[in-house]
Amino acid sequence: MSILTAPSFQVDTHGYYGPFGGAFIPEMLFDNIEHLRRNYLSIIDDPAFQADFHRLLRDYVGRPTPLYPAPRLSQRYGSRIFLKREDLNHTGAHKINNAIGQILLAQHLGKTRIIAETGAGQHGVATATVCALVGLPCVVYMGELDVARQAPNVARMRMLGAEVRPVTSGSRTLKDATNEAIRDWINHPEDTHYIIGSAVGPHPYPDMVTRFQSVISAEMRNQLQEQTGMPNPDMVIACVGGGSNAAGAFFHYLEETSVQLVAVEAAGLGIDSGHSAATSVLGTEGIIHGSKTLLMQTEDGQIIEPYSLSAGLDYPGIGPLHAHLIKTGRASTYSVTDAEALAAALELTRLEGIIPALESAHALAALDKITFQPDQVVVLCLSGRGDKDMATYIDHLDQNPTA
Repeated sequence: MSILTAPSFQVDTHGYYGPFGGAFIPEMLFDNIEHLRRNYLSIIDDPAFQADFHRLLRDYVGRPTPLYPAPRLSQRYGSRIFLKREDLNHTGAHKINNAIGQILLAQHLGKTRIIAETGAGQHGVATATVCALVGLPCVVYMGELDVARQAPNVARMRMLGAEVRPVTSGSRTLKDATNEAIRDWINHPEDTHYIIGSAVGPHPYPDMVTRFQSVISAEMRNQLQEQTGMPNPDMVIACVGGGSNAAGAFFHYLEETSVQLVAVEAAGLGIDSGHSAATSVLGTEGIIHGSKTLLMQTEDGQIIEPYSLSAGLDYPGIGPLHAHLIKTGRASTYSVTDAEALAAALELTRLEGIIPALESAHALAALDKITFQPDQVVVLCLSGRGDKDMATYIDHLDQNPTA
C-alpha cells in the first residue's frame, strides 16, 4: 500500500492497522478484552474523564514537558534539533502518561487490582506510582535479568508498595515478563486490570496506549508553533521497542506526510550478530502477545530471543502501528548498536548537560546516520532520563577511561 493511497494510519473498527493488530487471545480473556473494547472509547472521550486526566498530567506529572532547542547538538549535526523532554516527567519517562490514563480507566471499570510488565522498569515505576496515588494493590512482572540491571527502579517500585515478581523463564527479559503478566490476568479476570506499558498486545491496547501517549505530539505542535511559527517539524525521531513513546510522538503527524517519521531500533551487538532486537530488519509477520505484527521468529514460528543493552528495547516485536508504518514506508527505520547508543549518550551529556536513558540514546545515535539540511526542524523524543542506567554508564566509563 502506498502512503499516497493509504486512507488512514489510525486503527480500524476491528483493531487493525492495515494487516497488523487484532486480538488473538485465549478464551479465558475474551470477556475482559471484549468489555474493554466496548467501553474504552466512551470512557476516555467523556469530558469528565478528560478533565481528570489532564488535571493529573498538569498537577501531578508536571506537563507540558519542555520542547528544548538544543543549540550545541544542533550545531554538531547542522540542523535545528529540538528535544521533547519526556525525561522531565514525574517518574522520569513518558510511561507515566499512559499509566495515569489506564488507572483512571481501571477505576471506571470497577477493577480493584493492577498488574503490569516492565523491562527497563520505567513502566513498572509509573504503574506502582499511580497505584499508590489511588490506593490499589500492584504486582509488577519483570525479567530476572532486568531486575539485576535495573536495580534502582526495582527499589522504587518496592518503596511505592508494589510487589515485584522476577521472571526466570526464557531470556528473563521483557517478553517473558509479559508472558507471566498475561498468565496472571487469565487466573484473575474479574478483579484485575492489566496496564500494558507499550503500544502492543491485543486490541484495544495499542490504540488505547497511543491515545494516552498522544499528549506528546499534541504539545509538540503547540510548542513548535510558538518557537518556529509552524506546528509541523520536518522530522520526528523516536526509539522503538514496543513503541509507546514513538506512537505518542508520531500520532498527530501520521497523516501529515510531509513530516518524516523515523523509528530507531536496537541492533544490540550488530544486526547479523545473533544478539539483536532489530525487528524491522529481522522480523516477519506473526503473532505475539495477542497481536499480529512483525516479530523475530524461526521458520516454524518460534520466537528468537532478542538482545539489547537497553532493557526497554529488548523485545522481539514491535507494536502493530509501527509495523504498518514501516511496511507502508510511512516511517523509516535505523538500527543502532549498544556501542553507538553509549557513544550518543555521552555526546548528549557533554554537549547539553542531559543524561538520557539508554532507550533514548538509541534515538540520539540515529542523528549520526542521517544527512540533515541547515534549515530542517527535527524533533527527537527524549523518552526517559538516565538515572536507571547509571551502573551501565559507569561500567562503560571504567572500561573506556578516554571515552
